Amino acid sequence: PLVDKKSTFQAHLCRVHSKQQVQEALHQLLTSSSKIQRATHNMYAWRIVQTLPDDDDDDDGRTITMYDNNDDGEDAAGSKLAYLLDMRKDENVLVVVSRWYGGIHLGPKRFAHIVNVARELLVAANDKETS
Repeated sequence: PLVDKKSTFQAHLCRVHSKQQVQEALHQLLTSSSKIQRATHNMYAWRIVQTLPDDDDDDDGRTITMYDNNDDGEDAAGSKLAYLLDMRKDENVLVVVSRWYGGIHLGPKRFAHIVNVARELLVAANDKETS
């Protein structure tokens, strides 16, 4: 977790392959821990890329990208997480960032913290998968 002026930011990551899995993962995460339930904000973004089967045999199936995000009251935080997933070209992933407000306003710096904890976890997970 990252702590700045008593606010704590913690990222969570899950592989998902359907909207149903996104909802199940969110439910599991948000109900599994009373600490996460007590977070001031649990903002998230997800991005799923699927290849549709092609009718002919040329292996050129179309890909579709589905994505969404939620700010959970932290204006524009979900869209910043979605932008991160898009820029990194992350696929089939749900990232949630929990923030526990520490009583001191951080201003725009809070968005950098939200994106940075998410990026660090995505990089670590990608490194683990490729090693």
